[in-house]
Amino acid sequence: MAGINGFLRAAAMLALVWVPAAAGAQDAQYPIVIKHALGTTVIEEKPERVATVAWANHEVPLALGVVPVGIAAAGFGDPDGDGLLPWVEARLKELGAEVPALFDEGDGIDFEAVAATEPDVILAAYSGLSRADYETLSMIAPVVAYPDSPWATDWRAMIRANATGMGMAAEGEALIDRLDARIGEVAGGHPELAGKAAMFITHLDASDLSVLRFYSDNDTRVKFFADLGLTSPQSVRDATAAGQYAGEVSAELIDRFDDVDIFVTYGDENLRQRLLSDPLALQMPAIAKGALVMLGNDAVGTGANPTPLSIPWVLDDYVALLADAARKGE
Repeated sequence: MAGINGFLRAAAMLALVWVPAAAGAQDAQYPIVIKHALGTTVIEEKPERVATVAWANHEVPLALGVVPVGIAAAGFGDPDGDGLLPWVEARLKELGAEVPALFDEGDGIDFEAVAATEPDVILAAYSGLSRADYETLSMIAPVVAYPDSPWATDWRAMIRANATGMGMAAEGEALIDRLDARIGEVAGGHPELAGKAAMFITHLDASDLSVLRFYSDNDTRVKFFADLGLTSPQSVRDATAAGQYAGEVSAELIDRFDDVDIFVTYGDENLRQRLLSDPLALQMPAIAKGALVMLGNDAVGTGANPTPLSIPWVLDDYVALLADAARKGE
């Protein structure tokens, strides 16, 4: 989202969902018991110092007016390389807060850095924590892990789990309601999306289109399609292994995906032209019709994986790209 007008529009949309910094948590009953895929976490009293690990978990406390003591630094989609995505930086400024400690997770979780922040709770509802990661973090503070599977927690479940871990379950539900209202408003303005089947391809190499790697119905990017009125193609569901958030098929089988209306992937104009000129790729009707959404290393590309603060920031632009592709596919 480029230019001052885009920034102001994004800031205005964020104001619709943020909770004022002064908003306090409603009374929670302690101890709070949270069951998740890696066990059960008990939080004996209201956490005062909140740390987060992995992707985007820090957006829940920030959206609820709480500044974490430490967060994972953004490893991609960060335009200026300061470790903060634009909507996170904007929210910190709105709260008048200093940047929290940034954990470098390029080689995995930095347990020493997390411990140094002395947290009362560690939020990781959207993550890929291993059993060893969870047990090590649990020696530092109670950990809110993913409810079901690694990297499969949708944005609503992430808000619910992390907000509950903060003793702010009611505030989390209110945030979900506000985001749902905004999504419904924007998606409702694009009826051409209703019922269209979208496939989300992972990163493609323009020089090698021999394998199609895709996100499954278990991934948050694909789950977000349903919020926008889109459906998941049966061909994608058939090609997905049980419980997996991603899969892959040989491009020689690309004609099986003839029920795909919109093809979404990360890439530039070079990749678009490569797809449109490849005889094998053109066997997928969505590609042949040019019903392509090419996402870059920018706010919209990053925000296609929906999170509490990115949704209002990129929603209008992302839906517009999908709607344009839907029209081309008709």
